[in-house]
Amino acid sequence: MITVKNIHKSFDTLEVLKGVDLEIAAGEIVSIVGPSGAGKTTLLQIIGTLDKPDAGSVEIDGINVGKLNEKRLAAFRNSSIGFVFQFHQLLPEFTALENVTIPALIAGTSTAKAEKKARELLNYLGLNERMQHKPAEMSGGEKQRVAVARALVNNPKVILADEPSGSLDSKNKEELHKLLFDLRDKFGLTVVIVTHDKDLALLSDRVLEMKDGKMIS
Repeated sequence: MITVKNIHKSFDTLEVLKGVDLEIAAGEIVSIVGPSGAGKTTLLQIIGTLDKPDAGSVEIDGINVGKLNEKRLAAFRNSSIGFVFQFHQLLPEFTALENVTIPALIAGTSTAKAEKKARELLNYLGLNERMQHKPAEMSGGEKQRVAVARALVNNPKVILADEPSGSLDSKNKEELHKLLFDLRDKFGLTVVIVTHDKDLALLSDRVLEMKDGKMIS
């Protein structure tokens, strides 16, 4: 599903990624661990097409994303990749339902269909009574579940999660961990998680370790 070949990335004179290779199978949950500054988030952003490598290639579901023009790349990102971030990144002026609906509207889905899918996902995630609430009116765990619903609304094949439980308490962290695996089984997702959370990492199908811009295990 995901093939990363010889990825290099520098910021000014700092070489952050030094020839990273990676293969992730369809339906696999992989955690990437390592100390701060190892290059984990930079790698995830490149896999997610949010940043471009200086050298190397990324293929997702057989598509070399580096060969797509900006318009096609944006459309591919919106339809094929879902993102879950540590601090939710919800739009504060919109309700939970609106936050989940927006990516579907961007993809060209009709308002009626987008809202129907958003409601289904929010119901599935136990948020049926929070749909009209804005982020400031929700708990940390609720906001992260809204972010998960938003990541799923366009039926992506890949979910990329950057420290998804980093801002949650123990109870919500445990629930989120279980949710990610339930979603993999229900929707057939491929999930890549960057995390410092050893408990989450050990639940994964595979744990990969990065250090100093290289994959060491």
